[in-house]
Amino acid sequence: MAERLIPGDTAPDFTLKDHHGHEVALASYRGRNTVIYFYPAASTPACAQQACDFRDSLAVLQAAGYEVLGVSPDPVKDLEKFAAEESLTFPLLSDEGHHVADAYAAWGEKKNYGRTYQGLIRSTIVVDPDGKVAVAQYNVRATGHVGKLLRDLKLNK
Repeated sequence: MAERLIPGDTAPDFTLKDHHGHEVALASYRGRNTVIYFYPAASTPACAQQACDFRDSLAVLQAAGYEVLGVSPDPVKDLEKFAAEESLTFPLLSDEGHHVADAYAAWGEKKNYGRTYQGLIRSTIVVDPDGKVAVAQYNVRATGHVGKLLRDLKLNK
């Protein structure tokens, strides 16, 4: 697992397919603030809650100059279904090999009900217009995280 990113680090570049099957490159977001949030699995209750919180806050984020990208290890087909079910209008990116999650230190050891395993660590990274990490939050909670992020970014909902 890579070391956790901290503000000032260069955000690792990537290109992934979105829920429509189109390639999305982080480099195409240069010049804009970009929120990249990593979530474990599409169409699960906690991940749906978090995605809907981003959806419901998207106008506030975009008005302040932020774009949102969701990243999970799900295949494109599952992301397409999830986006349709939840009326999500921001890109959901498929990282099936978890290479991007690895580069962002969002893949690693997890513990659940006494069992230890490797998986996606719910995380949010904000990348500034120059491609530098502005905010790095790991082990975030699905519920209430977007509200906290808005407060941290000094944006009012």
